[in-house]
Formats: sequence, structure tokens, C-alpha cells
Amino acid sequence: MRQMARASAALSALLWVIVPATVALPANAAAQDAKTVVENALSALGAANMTSIVYSGEGAYGNFGQSRTISFGLASTAIRNYRRAIDFTKPASRETGLAVPMPGPRGGPPPAPGQPYPFDQLTPAGESWAEQVDIWVTPWGFLRGAAANAATVRSRKIEGVTYSVVTWSPAQKAPSGQPYRVIGYINPQQFIERVETWIEHPVFGDMHVETFYSDYADFGGGLRAPTRIRQSRVGMETYVALVREARANPSDLATLMTPTTPLPVAPPPAGPAASEKLADGVYRITGGYVSLAVEFKDHVVVLEGGESEARGLAVIAETKRLIPNKPIKYVVNTHPHFDHASGLATFAAGGAIVLTDDNSKYFVEQSLLSPRTLVGDTLAKSKKKPKVEGVIEKMVLQDETRTIELHHVAGLEHSDAMLMAYLPKEKILFTADFNPPAPGQAVSPSIATLVQNIERLQLDFERHVMVHAPDPDRPMTKADLLALVKSGR
Repeated sequence: MRQMARASAALSALLWVIVPATVALPANAAAQDAKTVVENALSALGAANMTSIVYSGEGAYGNFGQSRTISFGLASTAIRNYRRAIDFTKPASRETGLAVPMPGPRGGPPPAPGQPYPFDQLTPAGESWAEQVDIWVTPWGFLRGAAANAATVRSRKIEGVTYSVVTWSPAQKAPSGQPYRVIGYINPQQFIERVETWIEHPVFGDMHVETFYSDYADFGGGLRAPTRIRQSRVGMETYVALVREARANPSDLATLMTPTTPLPVAPPPAGPAASEKLADGVYRITGGYVSLAVEFKDHVVVLEGGESEARGLAVIAETKRLIPNKPIKYVVNTHPHFDHASGLATFAAGGAIVLTDDNSKYFVEQSLLSPRTLVGDTLAKSKKKPKVEGVIEKMVLQDETRTIELHHVAGLEHSDAMLMAYLPKEKILFTADFNPPAPGQAVSPSIATLVQNIERLQLDFERHVMVHAPDPDRPMTKADLLALVKSGR
């Protein structure tokens, strides 16, 4: 993926410190079986009897799937006083620190824009493999997994260095029923330099995850750990850490693993799709992220594909119920953030053309074209080749019965690939992520940007339909929107 390969160097640049000197161990050049290779690597790390570890220093997360530019130059969050504890017996992990200044990929919003906020993330026992993968790609987790899961080993020379390449598969299977693979590269000093694996993802299909370890140091008691860690997902650098301290089998593990704040409550699953008629041939579909189904003479256009495969399927089913015997020709992706792109594969499986902003065309196209052997979703089963078209500034979908205008939203900080849809005959504006604030909260600058684009394009609408339904759930009017900007509340 051309753009995805341009990983964010800014993430690594957030962290620079003098790290402890590298410790080198004598190499064992003899060919060995996997069990011996794993045992030697555990011994080299001082981890033969390790069941838990805590390490600390500085960290940073890339805002994966939510950045203004979706595929490179990711916005990032530095984590001061970063600490991570892992209990391999459960397995479970907890990360803590002080996040500056924006939320990481798994965090909540800061208490005030640009202000530090507590970072406390728990991966509890019992999570899926994809959610726990970061535990198993650590050097210690990888070796424990290899020791327990019939690992194999082969020798491979890379840039003049001969590595023992160890491969194993966990007992858990992917949603498709296929096994996962975890591959570790052990250098002549018996240190793990890289671990790679693939996990299912609704946008990327088989998402490649690579974690790199370097500058191993002695932290006392025989424990050796990397002082530099970086991870990339589909070529985008999403996590880095500089390790200053590490302890094996910490005596205060229970305290380290106990969150100091309540765990976030998962949102309830989306309800069944429901709908309301906004105009002849125009239906607002609710029950999750809001979509519009718009009838043309011989086909249907759906605005917004949903936040998941399940939601995409529900929207398709409701659309077919409302407008039977007409194919869905287009699905419009308002923007490529993962929560707005995760339902697209379901539409592509049915032969619909995905329309997305031209800034995200290559990203969406290549993502949907990627192998999907682990996901096992409707697109994987359909064997169809997805079709994606880009909208450059403006696209008009029109026949003798209906017109939809798709417009690029210029100057938006939230996403540089945002589309809004306008139905001139029905005077309906459809947007995503331009939400009214909670009572007492300031209006997002994004709404002012939206109004500027509306005025620039001279869009005359009466109803503003939003992907994220407001409370109370109703389309806003143009007067409502202008009042928000005027009042600042």
C-alpha cells in the first residue's frame, strides 16, 4: 500500500533519550530445534522463570484510524511516565501514564483540549486474540507462546545476519476458522529483534502487525529487556516506547494490575434497524449510525455504510425492505475513520461501488482489496473485487427522478477526506461528525467549518440529518445549525 508505507516518523521523534548500553551474549551458531532455540532465548533474557513483568519509561501512540490524514502522518499522543505491567498467567496487561495532548487509539477524550489527562488502559483476561495480541508479541510473551504451542524453527539470513525464525500458532482461531501465525526473529545473541503476526480487521482484512525490539540492556537480576520498542500496523507506526526500568515477577503485581479509575463501559450493541420516511424515496435508517437510503429510477444509493459488518448488513436489509427489487449501486463513505468505514465491505460484497473522498480513495481501495482470510466476512465469502471511486471536490448522482450532490468539506481539522451529501429537491443535508455539543459545552470548531462550507457552496437546506443522531433524536434545521455557531453553545 503506497501511502500506508509512509509511516509516521513524527511518532518516533516524540521520544529521544540516552538509553542504557546494549548487552551482547555469545552466539550459538549450531543448528537447533525449536525447543532449544526458545529455551536459549528465555535464558538469554533471564526469563526462564518469568511469569510477569513491569517496564517503564516514555511512550507514544499513533491515533490509528482516527487521524486527520488516515494513512500517514498520524496524529500522536505522548505518554509521560509510561508504565506497562503484564501478567502472563492470566494473561492480562495494564498501561498507565499521563497522556499529552490528544487521546491515543484506545483512550478517552482529554478533560480540556490540549491538556494532559490520566492514561490507564487495561487489557483484561478473557479478551479475544486480536485484543490480547500485544501481550503475545512482547519478547517474553512470544517465547512463552512458542514453548506452549508446538513451535517450528528455520534459519534465515537477512542483510548478512542469520536469524532463527520461530513460528507458532495459538489455540484460538480467527473468526474465519483459520489459525493465527506468530513469527519471531531471534538474532545470534539470542535476542528477539522482531515479531510479526496478522489479525482480523473490518477495514484491512488480514492486518499485518510488526513489533521491533532493539538496544537490549541488563536491568539486574539477570533480566534483559529491549530499551527501544516500536510497532507498526499495515506499515504505519502506531506505538513506540523507550524503556528505562524493568522488573521481572514484581512483588507488587496485584497493585500494578488494578485500575485506579472505573473501566469504561462498552456501548450497548446497536438495536435493530428502523426507518422513517423523510420524502418520497428518501428514508432515514436508525438503530445505530444513521444512514440514508435514496431511491433512483433503477437503483438505490446508501449514504453511510455503518460502523461494523453487522450494522452494514442491517442497513442493507432495511434498504431492501424499503426499496425492493432495486440494487444498491453506490454506498457513500462520509470519511475513512474506522468507525465509519467498517461496514463498507458488506456493500462491496453485494457489488455496490464505494464512493469516498479522493484523498482517501487509494486507502479505502487497497484496504478492501487486501486478503481477508482471517476475517471470514461477507466480502471474503463473496470473492468479489471491490470497486472504489474518488470524489474530487464534487460529484453529482442524478437521473430524471433524483439528484444527490457530494461535496468535499474543505479546511476540516477532523478529517481531510470528509464528504457531505446534499439533496437539493428535498432540501436535505447529510453529514457525519458535526455533532451539537452536550449542554453547557462549547461548540466544536468543526461546526464553524461546516457552516463556512455550506455558505461557500450556497446549499439551501431545511433539514440536517446527522450520522450520529442528536439527543433528542431528530434532524436539525439550518436555523438550529446557524444558532449553534452564533451562540457558541
